[in-house]
Amino acid sequence: YLYTLVHNTKNLNSIIGDEYRWPTTVPYYLEDSLEMNAKGVVLKAFDQYRLKTCIDFTPWKGEENYISVFKGSGCYSSVGNRRVGKQQLSIGSNCDSLGTVEHEFLHALGFWHEQSRADRDDYVYIIWDQIESGKEHNFNTYDDTVSSSLGVPYDYSSVMHYSKTAFNTGSEPTIVTNIPHFMDIIGQRMGFSESDLTKLNRLYNCTTSSTFVDSCDFEEENVCGMIQSSNQWGWNRHRSVDGGPQTDSTNRGQCEGKGFFMHLSTGSAQAGERASLESRWLYPKPGPQCLQFFLHNSAAADDVLNIWVKEYDVNNSGEELKLFKSISGGTMGSWELHNIDLEVTKKARVVFEGVRGNSPSSGGFSVDDINLSSTKCPMHIWHIHNITGLLASTPAGEKLYSPRYLSPAGYSFQVGVYLNGISSRPGYMAMYLHLTSGPNDPNLKWPCPWQQATMVLMDQQSDIRQQMNMHRMVTTDPDKMSSDGTEFFWDDPSKVGSKVTTADGSFYYRGPGYGTSTFITHSRLKSRKFIKGDDPRLLPISSRPVPTLTPL
Repeated sequence: YLYTLVHNTKNLNSIIGDEYRWPTTVPYYLEDSLEMNAKGVVLKAFDQYRLKTCIDFTPWKGEENYISVFKGSGCYSSVGNRRVGKQQLSIGSNCDSLGTVEHEFLHALGFWHEQSRADRDDYVYIIWDQIESGKEHNFNTYDDTVSSSLGVPYDYSSVMHYSKTAFNTGSEPTIVTNIPHFMDIIGQRMGFSESDLTKLNRLYNCTTSSTFVDSCDFEEENVCGMIQSSNQWGWNRHRSVDGGPQTDSTNRGQCEGKGFFMHLSTGSAQAGERASLESRWLYPKPGPQCLQFFLHNSAAADDVLNIWVKEYDVNNSGEELKLFKSISGGTMGSWELHNIDLEVTKKARVVFEGVRGNSPSSGGFSVDDINLSSTKCPMHIWHIHNITGLLASTPAGEKLYSPRYLSPAGYSFQVGVYLNGISSRPGYMAMYLHLTSGPNDPNLKWPCPWQQATMVLMDQQSDIRQQMNMHRMVTTDPDKMSSDGTEFFWDDPSKVGSKVTTADGSFYYRGPGYGTSTFITHSRLKSRKFIKGDDPRLLPISSRPVPTLTPL
């Protein structure tokens, strides 16, 4: 993990004081020195701030004070708004991970490290004789006359906490937690913890976020204000239903019948009958929105679940229905994640409409863990079933490949995962991006220029704001060479890749992989809700070309 060095520490003052606050929309500038991949990571971090807090970021347009992001000798930031005009924040080599960037911007917004709290010694021991000489100042504390914990308990899982081996001289820890369980928790750089968000939202008096719209897990009897069609056949709230599911999506893998979901039994309706479940009025920002939900489908193959949006005119004088997705068949008998891109411009309701087909049915549609945000959806979902069995049976060094996907620019790619790591990195999951040969190759530019892919291991918390997803972003540099310097790394896979023959006898070419051998430790993989009901979700997302200054 990467550790933040706060430069000019002798000049830093307390985070207490409104003079150290930024406006909730922070001007920023990305300097030319910043690596291309880091630029995309910074913009992705801004998206997380917009989703989970009221903090927004806007390109600098001459404001007096702004944050200028550059490539320095490491990852570091001043604490709070120093009111010096151009305030630099460094995202140096190997700092281009989402959690690290979020960490540095939390410094800039006014936060010290978690282990710098005045009450630090009640929760961790600092092993001073294991700290590298000259680095002791990184373990300073700031008493409660100059620093505030904002009424939030000490947080071992904070993205602002050092790891147990921060600045150590050998292999022994520099930080020992009073509760042994947290030794392998401290130092996470996945993203904001719940307490990180609580403190940031309190510091800036946040009551809403920029892009979050709605979330519902149906645990409350009011079903999040959703309304149903008036006919007798309709959606009902259940803990379990005959034929499945036996538990809700929220509590998958914990115990059967614990939580609730909404279910429409298609076996109890006549052919052609319709039943709808409508959200309350929603007010998303104009532009793209992402509707995310889990669906358990045990209906007949010709039963259909339609996803509509009902938009309202000014003064509710009229309404317009737009169909965005029709779902039938597909993977049956398990909770499956669906992402649907919407385009809503007015006050609206999201409508889940079930339509009865003609075939016999003994099941139906079940919906749970709905989220709506004013963002674009991930492009592709790779659902790995039976992860526990695969972890137990897959030897280290053996790679599991995703299906092949197409990016918006037409490039074919896939993700390769070493579930039990490579031999030199035991205890980790490794993850790599590969370009593959595809139908558009003759019309594409080679070597592939400046396309960025984001590979995400999804934390399947029911509320998108509480998810601590693990990200890895990779950018294709057209000038990058192979290790022996004989060919371009991101060139046409039929030229630089290896031939792969599939089960049906067809073949394609897979280019070399680029990623990380330390994507996530097995202990972190088994934390949170990365594995839920024995199934993780990997979201390989291919984005647009990496920008210089404008958001993705």
